[in-house]
Amino acid sequence: MKFSESWLRTFVNPALSGEELSHLLTMAGLEVEEEETVAPAFNDVIVAQVLEVAKHPDADRLNVCQVDIGSGTPQQIVCGAPNVAAGLKVPCALPGAKLPGDFAIKVAKVRGIESSGMLCSAKELGIAEDAAGLLVLPADAPVGASIRDYLDLDDRLLTLKLTPNRADCLSLTGIAREVSALTGTPATYVDVPAVPASVDAVRPIVLDAPAACPRYCGRIVRGVNAKAPTPEWMKRRIERSGIRSISALVDITNYVMLELGQPLHAFDNAKLSGTVHARMAKSGEKLLLLNEQTIPVDADVLMIADDEKPLAMAGIMGGEESGITLETTDLFLESAYFAPTAIAGRARRYGFGSDASHRFERGVDFGGTRNAIERATQLILDICGGQAGPLVEAQAELPARKPVRLRVARVAKVLGVPFAAEAIADLFSRLGLPFVREGEDFVVTPPSYRFDIEIEEDLIEEVVRLYGYDNIPAPAPQGALAMLPQTESARPLSRIRQVLADAGYQEVVNFAFVEEGWEADFSGNADPIRLANPIASQMGVMRSTLFGGLLANLATNLKRKQNRVRVFETGRCFLRDATGGPVAGFNQPWRLSGLAYGGALPEQWGAPARNVDFFDVKGDLEALLAPRVARFEKVAHPALHPGRAARIVLDGRAIGVVGELHPQWVQKYELPLPPVVFELDLDALKGASLPQYAEVSRYPAVIRDLAIVVDHGLELQALLDGLSTSRPALVQDIELFDVYTGKGVEPGKKSLAFRIVMQDTQRTLQDAEVDAAVQHLVAYLQDAFKAQLRV
Repeated sequence: MKFSESWLRTFVNPALSGEELSHLLTMAGLEVEEEETVAPAFNDVIVAQVLEVAKHPDADRLNVCQVDIGSGTPQQIVCGAPNVAAGLKVPCALPGAKLPGDFAIKVAKVRGIESSGMLCSAKELGIAEDAAGLLVLPADAPVGASIRDYLDLDDRLLTLKLTPNRADCLSLTGIAREVSALTGTPATYVDVPAVPASVDAVRPIVLDAPAACPRYCGRIVRGVNAKAPTPEWMKRRIERSGIRSISALVDITNYVMLELGQPLHAFDNAKLSGTVHARMAKSGEKLLLLNEQTIPVDADVLMIADDEKPLAMAGIMGGEESGITLETTDLFLESAYFAPTAIAGRARRYGFGSDASHRFERGVDFGGTRNAIERATQLILDICGGQAGPLVEAQAELPARKPVRLRVARVAKVLGVPFAAEAIADLFSRLGLPFVREGEDFVVTPPSYRFDIEIEEDLIEEVVRLYGYDNIPAPAPQGALAMLPQTESARPLSRIRQVLADAGYQEVVNFAFVEEGWEADFSGNADPIRLANPIASQMGVMRSTLFGGLLANLATNLKRKQNRVRVFETGRCFLRDATGGPVAGFNQPWRLSGLAYGGALPEQWGAPARNVDFFDVKGDLEALLAPRVARFEKVAHPALHPGRAARIVLDGRAIGVVGELHPQWVQKYELPLPPVVFELDLDALKGASLPQYAEVSRYPAVIRDLAIVVDHGLELQALLDGLSTSRPALVQDIELFDVYTGKGVEPGKKSLAFRIVMQDTQRTLQDAEVDAAVQHLVAYLQDAFKAQLRV
């Protein structure tokens, strides 16, 4: 809502500066988005009258003018404006004046003729973008008066950024009502007496869609002069409100809309046939609008029509074929209330909007419909002449204004400030909200122009707006702090992140909604959880794995020539789960996922270059899980390379997977090398084993190496599990240190070399018992796995 401050001050004029008024409105919820002056700074420009005009002797396009500037002695001024003529009153910049753009005026000779000043256009004064000639002033403009005072060029233009619920402030009357309530300054509103009918001309009105249009007022005005000029005061006010002046009749309807908030429309009465109907659009109906656009009208659009044809899109835009022109002599003036639900969204559907639709879709005062048409009628008679017919009104059921109860104790609880009932009553009275007292409660009936008051919190907002948000104290927050226990059996997420960061990984945060193709590729999920209203077509489903986002991060880095990438992410995944969770039918586990790509080490001279592999990442995960030890078992996973993937098992429970990306997806996503990825349940990582004391032996350890030959397909983990359960008590550790196939080993076989560490805490071991322990292990391997000693 844009308006001039001087127009507002004709309604209510508080003792506040312009800046203070803007701050007051903003703090009351009517944000002043923009402030600007009508004209830039300039000085010594007055109203002058051209007395004589003669051609310049040495220039075809220049004129020598004799100008009355109010000093008693005419001044000679050379002017090149095409519209200069004797008798005109125009702005005149005197010698010494400075115009916008730092343009100084002084006495000068123009083609040999002395010129004592300059006659100005609107563009030269900075009040218009372009100008074809001098700014012509009204004939009654006082010669010698300052042009800034005469045209009120020190006026300020304010633009309010109103929230959709404050449609009552889309008018000067509504804003004045707010300022009066906020400051306590009495407001003077427009007095609108009923216009008596001087002719009997009427046009019947029928409400065929009473729910969409429950009130419609119309009046015929005969014998108007559509060519009458719009008064300068009216033109100035509507133009400073951002509306272009068109003609007197159109300007009057726009002026009343800005003044009272009620959009109006004028039809050429000679182009109407029979009764005026407010009805829904018919199938296949089309309408040529005032913007010269012909549109097919949908069935849910409210129309104004006569007995033969549609006339306008109700509350949005009139039709070209029924509109007024400069030849109109009889008009039918409309003032109506259209339900917001019947107007909202219709204009945007067709790709345009209007000041009327902006107001109707937010809610227009249905109690001011008659008042607006009476005001417009009187202005038409005063400016364009004519005779008014009787006011015809059709009315159905208007919106009910349901009372809203406000509890005084609730106000204090919500705002944190005690309010006396008398103070609240005073605030409601200033706002014009009718109420009755029921004990300590107020029962408020919202007026017809306040569509935003429906619940108790709306009234609390009204109280605090007038009381002033600045006046609510802001004490420092207080709260009792308790030291929470930090058990050794759990570790925080920050520690998990730190371990990965120490290993060279960088944390990323990705969207939880992903491409549907990622779900099919990386988790084999053919029925992902779909979003009802995705923000983008490629983000239509919820993720069940974090792999997709990490691979997208990798692709982005590769495009930027980053060839060594280590990233990880913690976040929720979303799975269908009939057993339930926080949301019935769904499970939302926290997971940790990571990706390693490129060189195993940063490029350097101290180690040969090689690409990261499964075992590098396996080592990172073992460090992450330490001191707990996980098992890595062969697994088939839709995202991972067969044979280069493992299930991670901790304490007998599978907690995740690790492996190289499947060659199919490496090719599909155009990756030069296969990355190694992993994903684990975050809850499993947060656990930690408590340290336990074990005696440290003072006696030396005995180490033996044992090499055996077994079938090539035998899994190492099975061997290690068997050795762990069958080893003698003095065997402390068994580790694999070599795997060999080739010369000296039969085809289909492999050689495994283990290092066996034996030690006792009470004595030094003897060779005999060491040899016996080794023989025990060899016998076990031969019996359980058909292993043979390698010689």
